[in-house]
Amino acid sequence: MRLKGRVALVTGSTSGIGLGIARCLAAEGADVALNGFGDADAIEALRRGMEAEYGVRVTFAPADIADAEACAAMAEETRRRLGSLDILVNNAGIQATHPIEEFPIERWNQVLAVDLSGAFYAMRAALPAMRGRGWGRVVNIASAHGLVASAHKAAYVAAKHGLLGLTKVAAIEYANTGVTVNAVCPGWVLTPLVERQIADRAAAKGAGVEAETRELLAEKQPMLRFSTPEHIGAAVLYLCSDGAATVTGIHLSVDGGWTAQ
Repeated sequence: MRLKGRVALVTGSTSGIGLGIARCLAAEGADVALNGFGDADAIEALRRGMEAEYGVRVTFAPADIADAEACAAMAEETRRRLGSLDILVNNAGIQATHPIEEFPIERWNQVLAVDLSGAFYAMRAALPAMRGRGWGRVVNIASAHGLVASAHKAAYVAAKHGLLGLTKVAAIEYANTGVTVNAVCPGWVLTPLVERQIADRAAAKGAGVEAETRELLAEKQPMLRFSTPEHIGAAVLYLCSDGAATVTGIHLSVDGGWTAQ
C-alpha cells in the first residue's frame, strides 16, 4: 500500500482511462476523489464499490473542468472531505475532428477549455497546498498527440502539445518544493469508446473485429497491441512513487512505439 495516507483527485474518472487510474491509486491505498459526468446512480454504485473493494475513502465531485471556479471548489471540497490533496491527475479530455478550414470555432474553444485550460485551473488550485506540505504529485494525461500530429485534430493536438509545455513550466517552478509535475502520453488505449469505434468500423466494412483492430493499430503503432487503462495507471503510480522523487518535467510515453517512428 505505497500510497496509504495520500489523497488523489483524478479528473474524468467515471469511466475509461481515468477510472483505470483511479482504481490503481486506490489499490495502493490512496483515498480517491472521482470527477466526471454520467448517471448519478451508476456513479454512486461505482463509488461505493471502490470503497468496498479497496478499503479506502472515495468521494465524487461533478465539477465542470472547463470552469475555473468549479475546479477551485472541487480542490477545496476534496481537501475538506478527505483531509488533503496530495496527488492530482488531470485526465479529463474531449476530442473533435475536422479539417482546419472547417473546424467549428465553438468546438475549438471547448477542446482547449477542457484539455488544456482545465488542467491549468486544477493545478492552480492544487499546487499551493502541495508546496505548503512539502510533498505533491501532479500527473497530466497528455497523448501521443502531444508529441506528433494527425490530420483533422487541430484542437486536440494543440491542446496536448500545450499541456506538455504547461507540465514543464510547473515542474521548473516547483522543482525545490517536494512537488513533481509530469505527463503520461498514451497511444491507443482499449476503452469502451474505442471498442465501439472498432465495431462500427468493422460493420461499415463488413470486416471482422479482429482484423479491424489490427488495421487500426497498424495505422500508428509498431506494436499491434492496445494499452489498457491499467497500463496508464501503472505509469501514474510510478510517477507518484518515492522512486520517482527526482523525476519531474518529463513525458512518459505508453504508446506501443507510436512516437519512436
